[in-house]
Amino acid sequence: MNTLIRLAALWRKETLALLRDRHGLAALFLMPAIFILVMSLALRDAFVPGMPADLGYAIVDIDRSEASQALEQQLAGIDVLREFGVLESESVAREAVASGRIAFVLVIPQGFAAQMASTRSATADPGPTLRMLADPTVPLAVRNGFRQQVEAEVTRLQLTGLLGRIGRSLMIPELHELASNAPPPQVLTEAVRGTGVGDEAGNATPQALPSSVQQNVPAWLIFSMFFVVVPISAVFIAERQHGTLQRLATQQVSFGLILAGKLLPFFVVNQVQAVVMVLVGQHLVPLAGGEALVLPASAASLFALWLMAAAVSLAAVAWALLIASVARTSEQATVIGGVGNILMGAIGGIMVPKFVMPATMQPLTQISPMAWALDGFHRVMLRDGVATDILPPAIALVSFALAALGVAILLNRRALRATR
Repeated sequence: MNTLIRLAALWRKETLALLRDRHGLAALFLMPAIFILVMSLALRDAFVPGMPADLGYAIVDIDRSEASQALEQQLAGIDVLREFGVLESESVAREAVASGRIAFVLVIPQGFAAQMASTRSATADPGPTLRMLADPTVPLAVRNGFRQQVEAEVTRLQLTGLLGRIGRSLMIPELHELASNAPPPQVLTEAVRGTGVGDEAGNATPQALPSSVQQNVPAWLIFSMFFVVVPISAVFIAERQHGTLQRLATQQVSFGLILAGKLLPFFVVNQVQAVVMVLVGQHLVPLAGGEALVLPASAASLFALWLMAAAVSLAAVAWALLIASVARTSEQATVIGGVGNILMGAIGGIMVPKFVMPATMQPLTQISPMAWALDGFHRVMLRDGVATDILPPAIALVSFALAALGVAILLNRRALRATR
């Protein structure tokens, strides 16, 4: 109970110190908002929103008829899409689409050939329906284009069969009327969600490219979260210089508790930053003529976004406490923290997107915690990922935070013992 009282008092002290630094708070919110607005508009035409690097399609042929094979041959003539052939089952197809290896899978149902030969009226039951499994990161216009191409090929197949039947029936006029009343082919599209981070063998899969706003909102949000190093280090070093830390130590307040007292206020600031930056992407960027940021609709994906924001915040605050423990003055902390953040942002795909970098440099991004954070946000924003999908980058960020806090505690314990 005594520990909780002390912790609450430390939270109150840190909150008051934070609120007094109005210029620092303003920088934490204005800087990323300006960057998001300017960069989203400046790079609006430099991104192909959501376009995978290698579009392709496959087929699941349940009907296994001459008509389904004829449709497969006609679709093979689509030059803009890579053909992945015929898959053995719908479950395999769903896995391939969810992992990002294939953009589209056309499922030809049982009874397709009979439907092509049908002369039922349009009011009758249309029978089996073609289904298209689609990667949700593929732009809607591309999905609709492929669906329309499939419908056109099915219609061509239907007309070819009609002409054959007319020829065999000695051109009987009634067949024209019956065929014209046949129900038109339908293709139902279903988006198959998944993370698309690799296949079972660990091979990289085609990555969906973010739009300008999908890149810049999470990127500059991460960058701004890590810039809490400036206000945290200023308060921390001032407390050290004024003897506040020494006085707390003499009152049996552990340094771990002191760090915990600093974590919560700045964690809350980071969460407010996240909300504000998302609102900037949703409302301010489109007002200025850019694309609006669209968040996933499911509660599971929104929860995953919050988990990523929480993991980034822990890493950022822990990094700031480590810098404050290493630096002797506020100027040193500002220089070390600022330069460190800029380097992590430059290497981690914040300032220059990873997919723009040369292939030889892209693996280097993984040494930056900011790259882990951006990867986690993109897993949710581009593929509607859930908590399990963002576990690898989130765990990496939390591990980084624990390591930074551990080093900070050791450094400060050594410093306190040296002053006694």
